[in-house]
Amino acid sequence: MKREKTIKMDNQIAHKITQALERISKTFRVLLWEESKKYQISPIQIQILIFCLTHKEEMLKISLLAKEFDLTKATISDSVRVLIKKEFLLKIPDTYDSRSYTIRLTQKGKDIAQKTSVFTASLDESIDALPDSEKGLFLSNLLHIIEQLNKKSVISIQRMCLTCNHYTKDQNTHYCSFLKKSLQNDELQIDCPEHKLPA
Repeated sequence: MKREKTIKMDNQIAHKITQALERISKTFRVLLWEESKKYQISPIQIQILIFCLTHKEEMLKISLLAKEFDLTKATISDSVRVLIKKEFLLKIPDTYDSRSYTIRLTQKGKDIAQKTSVFTASLDESIDALPDSEKGLFLSNLLHIIEQLNKKSVISIQRMCLTCNHYTKDQNTHYCSFLKKSLQNDELQIDCPEHKLPA
């Protein structure tokens, strides 16, 4: 009976955490929507511009963007087409495959991406108010949740330490073989440019 009560309590806590994450997700959506209204483009179009600003050009293909945002190629193509029409993006044809292309920010697109990339500032400040020791643990726990969702195929591959071939963990010590150093919780990456999938 005591064990059943403990399991029920654990489930309640898990549900409360899920509800709290949903509230934070709602805040993210509201902030993004407010930003998109300023520039008369959709939230996903803002996210595409910011992604282009912060990632290498070889990642800026329709198929890779579709995986990144867990959307269909058609949805991403439509958004990209609008951004090209508004002169926020350029289409760069693939030299070896005429059907394929990458996208690149125009100066106009870069300006908007830089301005909109701080839309989460109020959320960042709220999290920054946590004690430093708790922030690292909070990040580590969130990465573990994302890893579990990835393993269940709920979300696509994430370029974070926990899913990287360079990463190992020995008890409570994180280690990156690419950087050749141990990492503290607050040094764990969620979107690493050097991410490599396990073989």
